[in-house]
Amino acid sequence: MPFTSLLGQSQAIELLTRAVDQNRIAPAYLFVGAAGIGRRLAAQGFAELLLAPANPTSKPHAPLRQRIQQGNHPDLFWVEPTYLHQGKRVSAAEAAELGIKRRSLPEVRLEQIREVGRFLSRPPLEAARSVVILENAESMADSAANGLLKTLEEPGRATLILIAASVESLLPTIVSRCQKIAFQRLDAATLAQVLTQAGYAEILQQPDVLALAQGSPGEAIVHWQQLQAIPAELLTAVMHPPTSLQAALDLARQIAQGLDSETQIWLIDYLQNRYWQMQAHPGILQQLEAARRYLRQYVQPRLVWEVTLTKIKDEGAF
Repeated sequence: MPFTSLLGQSQAIELLTRAVDQNRIAPAYLFVGAAGIGRRLAAQGFAELLLAPANPTSKPHAPLRQRIQQGNHPDLFWVEPTYLHQGKRVSAAEAAELGIKRRSLPEVRLEQIREVGRFLSRPPLEAARSVVILENAESMADSAANGLLKTLEEPGRATLILIAASVESLLPTIVSRCQKIAFQRLDAATLAQVLTQAGYAEILQQPDVLALAQGSPGEAIVHWQQLQAIPAELLTAVMHPPTSLQAALDLARQIAQGLDSETQIWLIDYLQNRYWQMQAHPGILQQLEAARRYLRQYVQPRLVWEVTLTKIKDEGAF
C-alpha cells in the first residue's frame, strides 16, 4: 500500500486512490498545504500508483517504491528548487552539505522547466505514463512559471504533481489547470504518533516547539534541530529582556557572532512565541517583528540586535 506511512491525510488519500481506481487521472495535480505534513510523501505514493508497470509480469531491477524514493525510475522526473553556485545548479540539501551560504532562497528555474519539457517529449519507457513532481512550486521565477503553463496545456502521456504552500502563491492560470488536493495540519494525537515513529518522541516534551510547529511533524523536527543548535547559555540569556544597556549590547554581540543569519531569524520566531505565551508587553513583540524585517533586508546583524534589545529593555518588564 503506497500510502501506509502517510498519516492524518485520509481525504487526500481517498481522492488520489479513487482517481486511479476509476482511471480518471488528471493531467496535473496541485498538492496544497503547510510544509512537513505529508505532501512529499503523498507525491511518492501517488507516483507509485501511476508508475505501476504496464506489463504486470515485468520484473524491475528494484522494488518500485525504492526506485521512486531514490529517483532512478526512467519515467519519473523530480524537480526541486536550486541555487546557482559557480555556474551550476545546487539543491538546498547539496548547498548545506557543501557549506554554501546564500542570502536568497532557492528557486525553480526556467532551465529546469525546459528539462521537464524535454523529458516529456519522449514516451514513457516502463509505465503507462510519465510523472513529474515539482517541489516548492511557489518558488518558480516568473519565466519558469510561464514556461510551465505551456507544458500544462499539452502534457501528453504524463501527470504533473505540483507541491505548493498555498493556491495564492501560484499564478491563477497554473492553478486553473490543476486538480487541487488539500493537505491538513495534523491533530495532536496524530502529530505525536508521527514524531514517535520518526524517532523524535522527545519533541513532545517541548511545548514551545510544538506551538511553533502548528500541527506539522516536519516543522516540529526542523524547529527542534534549530533549538539544539543554539548554545544553552545563550538561549537562557535571551529568555528575558536585558535590564541594562550593557547587557543589551553584550547579548547582541553574542547573538550576531554565535548564530548564522537563518538561525537568528528562527530565534525571532521562537522568542515571539515564547514572549507571547508569557504575556509580554506588546512593544516587545513589535520590536522583534521589526528585527526580522531588517535581518531579511540584510542589515548588519549586530546593529539590528543592539537596537532591538535596547528598545526591548526600554519597554520594561512583562
